[in-house]
Amino acid sequence: MPARQARKSSGTAGSHDTATGPAPCRVVVCRDCCCGSPKVTGVDHAAQTARLRAEAPVRVSACLDVCDQANVIVVQPSAEGRAAGARPVWLGLVNDADATEDIVAWVRAGGPGVAPRPEILDLYAFTPPRRRTVS
Repeated sequence: MPARQARKSSGTAGSHDTATGPAPCRVVVCRDCCCGSPKVTGVDHAAQTARLRAEAPVRVSACLDVCDQANVIVVQPSAEGRAAGARPVWLGLVNDADATEDIVAWVRAGGPGVAPRPEILDLYAFTPPRRRTVS
Protein backbone atom coordinates (compact mmCIF):
# COMPACT_ATOMS: atom_id res chain seq x y z
CA MET A 1 0.00 0.00 0.00
CA PRO A 2 1.51 3.37 -0.96
CA ALA A 3 2.30 5.81 1.82
CA ARG A 4 0.07 8.85 2.05
CA GLN A 5 1.81 12.13 1.64
CA ALA A 6 1.23 14.73 4.32
CA ARG A 7 -0.53 17.86 3.16
CA LYS A 8 -0.05 21.32 4.51
CA SER A 9 -3.06 22.66 6.33
CA SER A 10 -4.89 25.48 4.63
CA GLY A 11 -5.74 27.04 8.02
CA THR A 12 -5.20 30.68 8.74
CA ALA A 13 -2.33 30.18 11.16
CA GLY A 14 0.19 29.52 8.43
CA SER A 15 2.79 27.88 10.68
CA HIS A 16 0.80 24.73 11.48
CA ASP A 17 0.79 21.74 9.19
CA THR A 18 -0.56 18.24 9.51
CA ALA A 19 2.83 16.68 8.73
CA THR A 20 4.20 17.71 12.12
CA GLY A 21 1.25 16.71 14.27
CA PRO A 22 -2.44 17.07 14.90
CA ALA A 23 -4.25 20.31 14.27
CA PRO A 24 -4.10 22.71 17.18
CA CYS A 25 -7.02 24.11 19.07
CA ARG A 26 -8.75 27.01 17.36
CA VAL A 27 -9.52 30.52 18.51
CA VAL A 28 -12.56 32.68 17.81
CA VAL A 29 -12.32 36.43 18.40
CA CYS A 30 -15.40 38.60 18.56
CA ARG A 31 -14.91 41.72 16.48
CA ASP A 32 -18.22 43.46 16.09
CA CYS A 33 -20.26 46.10 17.88
CA CYS A 34 -18.26 46.23 21.12
CA CYS A 35 -15.40 43.76 20.92
CA GLY A 36 -12.71 44.92 18.55
CA SER A 37 -14.06 48.45 18.43
CA PRO A 38 -12.99 51.81 19.86
CA LYS A 39 -15.60 51.25 22.60
CA VAL A 40 -12.94 49.10 24.29
CA THR A 41 -10.14 51.62 24.70
CA GLY A 42 -6.44 50.97 24.98
CA VAL A 43 -6.46 47.69 23.01
CA ASP A 44 -4.70 47.18 19.70
CA HIS A 45 -7.31 44.81 18.33
CA ALA A 46 -5.42 44.09 15.11
CA ALA A 47 -2.23 43.24 17.03
CA GLN A 48 -4.19 41.01 19.42
CA THR A 49 -5.73 39.07 16.54
CA ALA A 50 -2.37 38.80 14.77
CA ARG A 51 -0.66 37.53 17.93
CA LEU A 52 -3.29 34.82 18.39
CA ARG A 53 -3.15 33.96 14.69
CA ALA A 54 0.59 33.37 15.01
CA GLU A 55 -0.13 30.39 17.28
CA ALA A 56 -3.44 28.93 16.09
CA PRO A 57 -6.09 29.21 13.43
CA VAL A 58 -8.24 32.24 14.25
CA ARG A 59 -11.76 32.96 13.11
CA VAL A 60 -13.08 36.49 13.39
CA SER A 61 -16.73 36.46 14.43
CA ALA A 62 -19.55 38.92 14.37
CA CYS A 63 -21.20 39.69 17.71
CA LEU A 64 -21.26 36.77 20.14
CA ASP A 65 -23.97 38.49 22.24
CA VAL A 66 -21.91 38.99 25.38
CA CYS A 67 -21.03 42.65 24.95
CA ASP A 68 -20.65 43.15 28.70
CA GLN A 69 -17.56 40.89 28.45
CA ALA A 70 -15.83 42.73 25.56
CA ASN A 71 -13.22 41.69 24.27
CA VAL A 72 -14.35 38.09 23.98
CA ILE A 73 -12.08 35.25 22.88
CA VAL A 74 -13.24 31.65 22.65
CA VAL A 75 -10.64 28.87 22.72
CA GLN A 76 -12.01 25.78 21.01
CA PRO A 77 -10.43 22.42 21.80
CA SER A 78 -8.52 20.41 19.24
CA ALA A 79 -9.75 16.97 18.19
CA GLU A 80 -7.58 15.52 20.96
CA GLY A 81 -9.10 17.91 23.48
CA ARG A 82 -12.65 17.12 22.35
CA ALA A 83 -11.90 13.40 22.65
CA ALA A 84 -10.87 14.11 26.26
CA GLY A 85 -14.25 15.78 26.85
CA ALA A 86 -13.19 19.42 26.61
CA ARG A 87 -15.64 22.13 25.60
CA PRO A 88 -14.91 25.62 24.24
CA VAL A 89 -13.65 28.06 26.87
CA TRP A 90 -15.07 31.57 26.74
CA LEU A 91 -12.77 34.34 27.95
CA GLY A 92 -13.99 37.87 28.45
CA LEU A 93 -12.49 41.26 29.23
CA VAL A 94 -9.29 40.26 27.44
CA ASN A 95 -8.14 43.84 27.21
CA ASP A 96 -4.39 43.75 27.76
CA ALA A 97 -1.36 42.21 26.11
CA ASP A 98 -0.48 40.09 29.16
CA ALA A 99 -3.86 38.34 29.01
CA THR A 100 -3.36 37.70 25.31
CA GLU A 101 0.06 36.20 26.03
CA ASP A 102 -1.45 33.94 28.71
CA ILE A 103 -3.95 32.67 26.13
CA VAL A 104 -1.17 32.19 23.56
CA ALA A 105 0.86 30.13 26.05
CA TRP A 106 -2.13 27.90 26.82
CA VAL A 107 -2.94 27.43 23.14
CA ARG A 108 0.72 26.58 22.44
CA ALA A 109 0.59 23.98 25.24
CA GLY A 110 -2.48 22.35 23.67
CA GLY A 111 -5.46 24.25 25.04
CA PRO A 112 -8.68 22.81 26.49
CA GLY A 113 -8.57 19.10 27.29
CA VAL A 114 -4.87 18.82 26.53
CA ALA A 115 -3.19 21.32 28.86
CA PRO A 116 -4.55 22.59 32.16
CA ARG A 117 -5.91 26.12 31.96
CA PRO A 118 -3.51 28.52 33.67
CA GLU A 119 -5.04 29.84 36.90
CA ILE A 120 -4.65 33.42 35.69
CA LEU A 121 -7.14 32.68 32.89
CA ASP A 122 -9.75 31.75 35.49
CA LEU A 123 -10.09 35.52 35.98
CA TYR A 124 -11.31 35.83 32.39
CA ALA A 125 -13.35 32.64 32.00
CA PHE A 126 -17.13 32.88 31.97
CA THR A 127 -20.11 30.78 30.97
CA PRO A 128 -21.97 32.34 28.06
CA PRO A 129 -25.73 32.63 28.35
CA ARG A 130 -27.69 30.07 26.40
CA ARG A 131 -29.29 31.42 23.29
CA ARG A 132 -33.02 31.03 23.20
CA THR A 133 -34.45 29.16 20.27
CA VAL A 134 -37.66 30.30 18.66
CA SER A 135 -40.27 27.55 18.55
